[in-house]
Amino acid sequence: MTALGIIPHMSSSNLIKLVLAIVIGIGLGLVYGWVIDPVEYIDVTPDVLREDYKVDYTLMVAEAYANDFDPALAAQRLAILGSEPPTGIVNSALEYANLNNFTQEEIRSLQNLLTAMQTFQPVEDIAP
Repeated sequence: MTALGIIPHMSSSNLIKLVLAIVIGIGLGLVYGWVIDPVEYIDVTPDVLREDYKVDYTLMVAEAYANDFDPALAAQRLAILGSEPPTGIVNSALEYANLNNFTQEEIRSLQNLLTAMQTFQPVEDIAP
């Protein structure tokens, strides 16, 4: 058995060269992927956001609702977060807020929005 028991008959200088080549390759790969040609997300829908960003967006909708009291507009704003009903989105955000020490004012805003979404009845357009 040799230095690491991996490759028989390899000298320590060749092993050092191999490890150095691997480290340089990884380093160059990271530089290329992070600096030279990083991934750019374009035209991504908000429903792919992380949960904390979705909660922040829902909180912004709740704060906007507190100013305009327009449940239809709030439901429309929440609809971009996915196919889940507005009550489900706000309820999930409220649970997250309670678990993550949001302020009482923020929790109250989310509760008010949840109440509005629970009582909201969308008006259907009747085509002639």
